[in-house]
Amino acid sequence: MSAPRIVAHRGRHGAESIRENTIAAIRAAAEAGAGAIEIDVRLTADGEVVLLHDATLERLWGDARTVSEMTWTQLRRVGGGDARIPSLAEALEIAAECGAVLVIDMDHAAPARPAARIVRGAGAQSRTEWCGATDAMLTVRDELPDAVIHQEWHSPDAPDHAALDALRPAYVNAQHLLVGARFVDAVHALGARVACWTVDDPAQAAHLANLGVDSITTNDLEAVAVAAPDAAARCSHVVREIAVGAAEILARAQADGIGEVMTKTGPADHVTEVDRAVERWVRGIIGAQFPDHDVVGEEYGGSTDGSVPCWYLDPVDGTANLANGVPWTSFSLALVIDGEPVVGAILDPVGGRPIVAMRGGGAWRDGQRLVASPSRGDALAGRIVTTELAGADPWRGFAGVLKSLAARHCTVRVPGSGTASLAGPALGRGAAAVVHRYHAIDHAASVLIVREAGGAVRLRPDGVVITAVDALTAAALEEIVARARAGQTAPTASAASRIV
Repeated sequence: MSAPRIVAHRGRHGAESIRENTIAAIRAAAEAGAGAIEIDVRLTADGEVVLLHDATLERLWGDARTVSEMTWTQLRRVGGGDARIPSLAEALEIAAECGAVLVIDMDHAAPARPAARIVRGAGAQSRTEWCGATDAMLTVRDELPDAVIHQEWHSPDAPDHAALDALRPAYVNAQHLLVGARFVDAVHALGARVACWTVDDPAQAAHLANLGVDSITTNDLEAVAVAAPDAAARCSHVVREIAVGAAEILARAQADGIGEVMTKTGPADHVTEVDRAVERWVRGIIGAQFPDHDVVGEEYGGSTDGSVPCWYLDPVDGTANLANGVPWTSFSLALVIDGEPVVGAILDPVGGRPIVAMRGGGAWRDGQRLVASPSRGDALAGRIVTTELAGADPWRGFAGVLKSLAARHCTVRVPGSGTASLAGPALGRGAAAVVHRYHAIDHAASVLIVREAGGAVRLRPDGVVITAVDALTAAALEEIVARARAGQTAPTASAASRIV
């Protein structure tokens, strides 16, 4: 099996100081050994094809104008030298000098015909490939009968059978989380090659290479070019990417509207299409990346006998909040092996930021390692403890816990997401949390995060789970819970806890 071609995404190759889609980026990527260089094209007001990904100059240049309202003369003044916005014709000249292949990408059809004619006029057909919107690719095929075309998998404008026959794609191009062994085998059986994007994790790149993927697009050419297999690192990276994707889906839903709100077991047990869409999406990724693992999810169920690793998933924890416009929801995904969570991710309700933990590798948010802050003096006085209801009902001992904590000048909060509540002590939110019934779907990722942040996690035989900033705080809260659940009697041996 030959090594996959490594494609520099927008000319990026790990050197962040070089601006994407510029002559400088093309030169640097070629010098770094890129097998091909992906570029993006747009059309100016006067019909020039230029290299730029975004519709406006805002992100890269701090200019809110759109490319389509500017002339080529105006655009070429933005930046200077090899770091300015180049035309496609200029990029083709530089690529020819460097011996580089350009993969020309476009998200709409307007640049397709002029771009194809520029390539033909430069005699660069053998040094170019094409990807993007289906109507754009059909136009390229019309202009260049021998063009190498990449057809995007799961494209929102997927071609029908007639269009697919006309396109004759050489590559099927997929987001890398959707690429598994069966996908690769199926594409190869059709006589096409597999391309995937955008892979910046070396372990994932090595995994895809082992599957037989033919072309990998990356922002970090230098890292993935020397990739080596690392199952644990790959797993952690995939989990983080899933969490990032889940955050984007939830953010779009909250901005655009969540649609119909339905119920399951009763009026207080909500479900939305957002829950189901996230779970379907995650299951598709796990099925591709870890086909031998079990999956148990909140919306579509599943089972495991523990003989193989199992993923536990709650696509939206706090759906009642989501359904009622309360901005406090999370997401939970954990891989459990031999009864223990080994990698997991949740979403921080504040900003929807992913929090990822790996056993022995710490818990991380925004590149910062989380460290629980131990209590000083009285473990509970003046602090906050979070808890959750049993559906819409208080759990056994709930009132007693509230009274006992109030007597110790400790305030109780019920935010509405067990995932977020149990993770709170690792995030600097409260001294401890207690949930009446441990469930791996909702809680496995959170207890791993607290443990990896140096906090304390206790699971009682009656199912109650407690997380805290330290063992002293956990013990103090457990004693209160034990007394309340026993009707204010002293704790018994059966109330002893075990560490999760």
